[in-house]
Amino acid sequence: MKRIVIKLSGEALANTQEKTILEATHLSTVAKAIKTIQGEGLEVAVVIGAGNIWRGKLAKSIGIESSTADYMGMLGTIINSLALQSALENEGVQCRVLSSIHVEQVAENYIRRRAIRHLEKGRVVIFAGGTGSPYFSTDTTASLRAMEIHADTIFMAKNGVSGVYDSDPKVNANAKLIKHLTFDEMLNKKLAVMDLTAVSLIKDSPIVIRVFDMKDTKNLLQVIKDQSIGTTIQKGAK
Repeated sequence: MKRIVIKLSGEALANTQEKTILEATHLSTVAKAIKTIQGEGLEVAVVIGAGNIWRGKLAKSIGIESSTADYMGMLGTIINSLALQSALENEGVQCRVLSSIHVEQVAENYIRRRAIRHLEKGRVVIFAGGTGSPYFSTDTTASLRAMEIHADTIFMAKNGVSGVYDSDPKVNANAKLIKHLTFDEMLNKKLAVMDLTAVSLIKDSPIVIRVFDMKDTKNLLQVIKDQSIGTTIQKGAK
């Protein structure tokens, strides 16, 4: 690997006990892990969700139109991206937030060549604002940006889900973790641990997806070095 994209859920940054959207220890742990990963010689880009701030279900319950709700979620990703940027800078890591939504006062506008140049200069790049269009998840953003910057691997961090299962482990106590999958298998079986649109985008590319549990933020560092953690999804043969 040379260049990677880390997809974080917004919930990974929150304090669920105190019900605050951000938690200092979680931010610091993630920032330190990213710093260590970068120290291994990898170029690191990050995409963060906004589930700790805004959920689509809430929008429906209060009558907010779906595309407006999606834009609100995109704004939430900008808040999380700025928080992680601050945590990284506290660790001495150079970092840039590039947003698909224009918010020039706090982030650079996303330009593919600019993102690649930042990575080449050793800066962590955080992609904020989703794709810039409604109806697309941050999983899809991660796939899209990974293709644009020619990343090798997407590390798909899930909150409380240790990989891809053959059925819903919350419903079926006997659900089995699948260690290796092809993109076609994932699509054919409709295994929805991540947005299937995100899988469709990269199913013919050489990009590898690693799905793992981010409930313990230390897993972010471990999964880089340990191929046995979580589920590996890639093109072609297992």
